[in-house]
Amino acid sequence: MRLKRAAILLSLALLGAREMRAEYVVLRSGQRLTVTSYQLNGDTYRLQMAGGFVEIAAEEVVAIEPEEIFTPVPATPAVKPPYRELVEAAAARYNVDADLITSVIAVESNFDPKAVSHKKARGLMQLLPETAARLGVRNIEDPQENIDAGTRYLRDLLQKYNNNLVLALAAYNAGPERIQRYGRVPPFAETISYVRRVKRGYENNKASTLKKRAEGTERTAATSLPRTEQAQ
Repeated sequence: MRLKRAAILLSLALLGAREMRAEYVVLRSGQRLTVTSYQLNGDTYRLQMAGGFVEIAAEEVVAIEPEEIFTPVPATPAVKPPYRELVEAAAARYNVDADLITSVIAVESNFDPKAVSHKKARGLMQLLPETAARLGVRNIEDPQENIDAGTRYLRDLLQKYNNNLVLALAAYNAGPERIQRYGRVPPFAETISYVRRVKRGYENNKASTLKKRAEGTERTAATSLPRTEQAQ
């Protein structure tokens, strides 16, 4: 196992961030991730996927295999129906920003409803079985149930930490007991990276949403002007 890991690390170190044909990154959990490029940063893999960049601890990777048929992937992911509708419904139900929910899903599962983590968290919002059971989830891989329960849990954490987004996200990743123990974001590289990635995605999503709204407002205002004013 050490020789295999050393070979992987050496390969990544030599290749760096160079673009490659699609590859499969195989995790200890058995999950296979399709990537178009990858880079070694210390003990962390930075993988380019359809949903953007994902960082994974090196020890979680057991193999990197070439994909026989290369399928181009879009540079910018989009939440496609029914997920967008489900996200907006959960956002309205629990008063949580839809862009925040989308950002959590992107980092947690890259929009894969059957995603399973090495900690056995499952589904779009990566709910642990015990958390899902507590929230009344019957089918953890069902997008509607998973998004609804994950959003409710996120809402509860935001309320618990007085809308402190950083602490709420850290608790979502590492658990509230870790926040209570340290009184802050736990000093775990995975949690720190998780909070940063979700916040960055949230900021980008929110900026994009505000831009679209502004453009829509401008178009509406322009079409509502009298013809004489439009002609000027």
